[in-house]
Amino acid sequence: MSKPVDVGSLKTGGYVIVDNEPCRIVDLTKSKPGKHGAAKARVVTIGIFDGVKRSFVKPVDAKVEVPIIDKRTGQVISILPSAVQIMDLETYEIFESPMPDDESIRSKLSEGVEVEYWRILGRTKIMRVK
Repeated sequence: MSKPVDVGSLKTGGYVIVDNEPCRIVDLTKSKPGKHGAAKARVVTIGIFDGVKRSFVKPVDAKVEVPIIDKRTGQVISILPSAVQIMDLETYEIFESPMPDDESIRSKLSEGVEVEYWRILGRTKIMRVK
């Protein structure tokens, strides 16, 4: 799920969808309007799931999609070779999430540990161990 917002209202540290991939904004520069044109914004982002750097330039009054991030907590049920089974602590739903790339998170994962995960556009990512 996402919602449309103006490029001019984006801020560094926020989130935006670029090429159907949710990304975090790492750099945002806005130019002044010229004699015959509108002000433009140059946005540099890094993908949340793949870590790829993406950028775009658009007028500040153009619309872009911002992902709706569902931040939830869950408990690790089991650790598989390439994924982690998590049970949501509110709905008790059990699902699999990919193994996190960050070694500091991966080293703390064990059965019974509570984690914070984000659900974005139907995909999940473990963000931190509580």
